[in-house]
Amino acid sequence: MNDGAHPTLHNDSADRGVLVPSVDGSLAAKLLVFVLSVIAGSVDIIGFLGLGGLFVAHITGNIVVLAARLVAGDQASLAHLIAVPLFVAALALSRLLAAGLERIRITSLMPLLLLQFLLLLAFFNICFDAHRGTDPNSPRMIFAGMLGVSAMAVQNALVRISLRGAPSTAVMTTNITLFTADVVQILLRGDASGVAAARDRAGNIWPAIAGFLLGCAVGAACEAALGLRSLVLPAAFALFAIALGLAAALQDAGFD
Repeated sequence: MNDGAHPTLHNDSADRGVLVPSVDGSLAAKLLVFVLSVIAGSVDIIGFLGLGGLFVAHITGNIVVLAARLVAGDQASLAHLIAVPLFVAALALSRLLAAGLERIRITSLMPLLLLQFLLLLAFFNICFDAHRGTDPNSPRMIFAGMLGVSAMAVQNALVRISLRGAPSTAVMTTNITLFTADVVQILLRGDASGVAAARDRAGNIWPAIAGFLLGCAVGAACEAALGLRSLVLPAAFALFAIALGLAAALQDAGFD
């Protein structure tokens, strides 16, 4: 584990001397993983229920939906067709932005968190006036959905490059696999160093799983009550994530 009093360098950034917070460096960083997972879970279920089955966070789920519709002879949704390519493009642009910030010795966590918040806020703003009968395949709603997809691409990028040691906050299959394997290793009580490493990994992964499940549950309840206006929930959590990101960066740099 990393000492919270010492800054942590990300592997890709160490040669540039860019400070990158670690999930082991502070309580704020651990809470940030949980909050980001709440965002992903809530925006995914709200998008699925309110935008014609569009997966905003679990992006590869759109391939399954698209394939199912094609096999059933249904018309392919444009949103499902462009979601994955747009996600890849937004992910690449996020990485390029982070690389540019690193070159001028600016850590990318806060700018990416801010970008995610702005995208989710725009997503909410467009969907605010949408009602239950709104066509999810209209250009306006497709554009809104792609803003959500872009926001999740930014989140996927930042947990990979801007928050060292963070698990995935948007796709839980790998997290559940790793968590289960680590719990079994702990229960087997084998090599002491292996058990310690498994305990550390499990400790970092479970907040992501719990946050995603909570986000799905709360998001579904809010969507049932408020429709797409419930997107205020992930947008509000994204604002909270910015505060946590700032706290994590300060604590990891040694400012208590």
